Amino acid sequence: MNVCRRIVRPADWPLGFNTRFSSGRILTNRCQCPVAAPPLSRRHANVTGTKPESASEPGQKPRLRAIDLARKIQQEKMQGKASEQEKMQGKASKQEKTQGKASEPAMSAQQKRVTDLKRFTLQLQNVHPNVLAKHLHRSTLYQNRDYVVINKPYGVPVKDDSGATSISSVLPVLCKLMDGMKSRSESQLFPCLGLEKETTGTLLLARHEEAVEQILNLCKNNQVQTTYWVITVGVPVPSQGVIDIPIVEKEVPGPRPHYKMALSPVYRMNDTGDGLTKVRAQRQAHPAATKYRVLDSSSGCSLVELQPITGVKHQMRVHMALALSCPILGDHKYSNWSKLAPQKLPDHVLRKLGLEQSKSRHLPLHLHARQLTLQGKSQADFRVSCPLPKYFSQSLSRLLLTLPNEKDPE
Repeated sequence: MNVCRRIVRPADWPLGFNTRFSSGRILTNRCQCPVAAPPLSRRHANVTGTKPESASEPGQKPRLRAIDLARKIQQEKMQGKASEQEKMQGKASKQEKTQGKASEPAMSAQQKRVTDLKRFTLQLQNVHPNVLAKHLHRSTLYQNRDYVVINKPYGVPVKDDSGATSISSVLPVLCKLMDGMKSRSESQLFPCLGLEKETTGTLLLARHEEAVEQILNLCKNNQVQTTYWVITVGVPVPSQGVIDIPIVEKEVPGPRPHYKMALSPVYRMNDTGDGLTKVRAQRQAHPAATKYRVLDSSSGCSLVELQPITGVKHQMRVHMALALSCPILGDHKYSNWSKLAPQKLPDHVLRKLGLEQSKSRHLPLHLHARQLTLQGKSQADFRVSCPLPKYFSQSLSRLLLTLPNEKDPE
C-alpha cells in the first residue's frame, strides 16, 4: 500500500538536509492524493481567515447533508400523518353530530300542537307595515266603489293609539296596492265597524266619508248584521234564544286589581225561587242583547252562531261565559271572573285538543266574524262570508264538531 506523507520542513532545518531528501528519490512530492489540511478549531479558522468545507461561496445554495435530508423527509411524513388524523377526527365529529341529531327525541305531539298554535296566532304580529298591507290585500273578500271587506287576522288591532302596527296604520299602503301603486292616487279607506284584537273575520272599510256616514245610519236601523261563529266549552241550554242582560264595567278586587265587564241584570230570583223580582238598574249599565243558536255539539263543546243586536264591549264573551256558563274556547279573561288566569278546561277537552292544562294559555280566542250582511239600497246590498282561520278549523276537527253545510241531510 502506498502511503502518502507530507513532510514539512521546519524553518530551522538546513537547506542541505532538504536537498538530500529530494535527491534520495523520495516519492512524497509525486503523490497524487489530495493533501488534507491540518484540523483547525473554529477559533483558529476565524483567526487565520480560512473557511470550513461546508461553507458555500456567495450566490450558491448551501449543500444539504444526508442527515438533514432524512430529517426533512421524516418531518414531512409526520405532517402528513397529522393532517390525515385531523381529517379522520373531522369526519368522526361530523358523524357524531349527525348521529346526535338522529338520536335526539322527536318533538312530542303536544309540543307540535303548541308550536302550531303560536305560529298561527303570532305570524302577523310585530311585522313590518308593508308586510301586513300585502297580506290584507291578498285576503280581500269583497270590494266595490264604496266599500271594501277584508279578512282581519288574529292579534292585529283595528286601531292602536300607542303607535304599534294596526290595520288603520297600514290603510294608506293598502289603498295604493288596490289602485295599482299609482303615485297620484287620492283614494282613502276608513274603518267602519270595529273588531276586537283577538277576533278574526270580516272587517268593513269605506272608500270615502259619505260611505262611512251611510254605514252609521244603517247600523242605527239594524241594517248591518254580522254573524259570528264561536266554539264554547259546554253546551248552551236551551239550544237557541236571546240573551238580554245589561252589561256594566266593574273593578275586580284582589292582589291584582283590574277591570272587567260584568252582568247587571234587572231581574233576580225571589226568595222562594219560583219567580222573578225586578231590581234597580245601575246607571252605568249598558243594554246588551245577543241572539244565539247551537249549530253542533260534541265532546262537551259546541259550535254556536251568535248575532249581537247591540254593540257593547265584550258583549258576546260576557253573555256566553256569565249568562249561559259556556265560555268561549280560549277566553282567558272571562272564564274566571274573579281572577286573571288561563282558562281551566276539563280533562276530556284537553285530551281532545292534545294539550295539558299548563299549556292552555296558548289557546287563542275562538271568535270569528263569519258573515257580513249589508241591507241598504238594492245596489248596496251584499253578503260576504269569510273562511275560518286554520287554528279554528283544527279545533273543530279535534273536537269532532261539524259545520252546518257538512252535515248529512236527514
